[in-house]
Amino acid sequence: MSDQEVFIGSIDQGTTSTRFIIYDRLARAVGSHQVEFTQFYPQAGWVEHDPMEIIESVRICMAKALDKATADGHNVDSGLKAIGLTNQRETTVVWSKSTGIPLYNAIVWMDVRTSSICRKLEKELPGGRTHFVESCGLPISTYFSALKLLWLLDNVEGLNEAVKKGDAIFGTIDTWLIWNLTGGVENGLHVTDISNASRTMLMNLKALDWDKSTLDTLGIPAKMLPKIISNSEIIGNIAKGWPITGIPISGCLGDQHAAMVGQSCRKGEAKSTYGTGAFILLNTGEEVIKSNHGLLSTVAYKLGPKAPVNYALEGSIAIAGAAVQWLRDSLGIISSASEIEELASKVTSTGGVYFVPAFNGLFAPWWRDDARGICIGITRFTNKSHIARAVLESMCFQVKDVLDSMHKDAGKKGEAKSEGTEFLLRVDGGATVNNLLMQIQADLLGSPVVRPADIETTALGAAYAAGLAVGVYTQDEIFASGEKMKKASIFKPVLEEELRKKKVDSWCRAVSRSFDLADLSL
Repeated sequence: MSDQEVFIGSIDQGTTSTRFIIYDRLARAVGSHQVEFTQFYPQAGWVEHDPMEIIESVRICMAKALDKATADGHNVDSGLKAIGLTNQRETTVVWSKSTGIPLYNAIVWMDVRTSSICRKLEKELPGGRTHFVESCGLPISTYFSALKLLWLLDNVEGLNEAVKKGDAIFGTIDTWLIWNLTGGVENGLHVTDISNASRTMLMNLKALDWDKSTLDTLGIPAKMLPKIISNSEIIGNIAKGWPITGIPISGCLGDQHAAMVGQSCRKGEAKSTYGTGAFILLNTGEEVIKSNHGLLSTVAYKLGPKAPVNYALEGSIAIAGAAVQWLRDSLGIISSASEIEELASKVTSTGGVYFVPAFNGLFAPWWRDDARGICIGITRFTNKSHIARAVLESMCFQVKDVLDSMHKDAGKKGEAKSEGTEFLLRVDGGATVNNLLMQIQADLLGSPVVRPADIETTALGAAYAAGLAVGVYTQDEIFASGEKMKKASIFKPVLEEELRKKKVDSWCRAVSRSFDLADLSL
């Protein structure tokens, strides 16, 4: 069988859509399909998905991608070797093991309904907001799954009774999908991978298992939780009733961890994924580095049951591309996301306008759930081009905030530099097609930004992990970044250092103005 006749499927389940991509042995996409699904906003700050709609989106994407690949002459039916899965992290689902029906909508990672639970825990626990950092690397925050599960246990009628009977089980989206793909009520597998588990607040980073002390403190029953597995191993086969059957699921990673693998990030290398939010991860090797500057310590990846764990420092930004969607859907300043580059290019600066997209608070490195979005510096001179450019700059300023914190935490030993002794930021995600955004990012960082030829590295990382487990790829092939760099686009900074410093100072002043605004009267 030739390289072209070996295929790996990748399910990429994101915050607003699901994709299924079929790759050949040379990591070229031969068929893909994407389906958007509904986001629900029951109250201000609440964000939900319908888990059943997500399942159906996977089914449709599989069928359509198979049809497209087959129509183009690819014999996927005989050549498909494995399926990889990557997903939006922290989004929380509880469902009935006997019926397969969700007991509530999925609570999405950016949802902030658990603010009061967070404040209560911070007051009650001796370690305050950082009480669990030693075990899980994460602060108490609305972001993480454990708090969402506490809310469900407190608010969903009949859930606690179902837990006592052993019928209610918990999972993030990877767990929900794998359970359904491997049979659902007919002996579906209840598992989660190490990267998704590391985002719940419940996994001990060093023991790589659920932390009993944390479970006891929060009152979360261990029997609800899935088994933790590595990112690259044969998990189980896809059951009957799906467009693809009998194929092993052999790779599973949270979306940002998958992007690290897709970007070939070894120790000391960092990537930033620009999607609904933006997520910057720096691979710290086999060492857990505790942050003193507002970052998270987390798992990068573990590519096999016996493989070493790579850890990471992460900075998560809640609103990046979502701000562009807001300009389009809520304000009507643009009619499509792609228009923002042309609109913002009509001006050479923001004219002193600064936009802080704290729609649901601010994540790293600020961690202020009392922050709210602001647009300041507006004068009679301001037009929609200035605002559009300020929105793009807001994404880049937030990434710089996180990278500055990473440099402080990891130090010189924690950073790999290019032959030119420069720190390179690898970038991926849909927004990176915007050349102006990438140039602004390089200018504000004062260092180069590297965009790969294939910007959809999240799906590719899941495919690599799946292929590694079944012998399609080797680690040397996955992490051979030299050839990938030759095809990449590199954006180098041109902004003068003095102006860069002034702009960063103005940004920090703007961020400080966004604090303590959550209780503004309606």
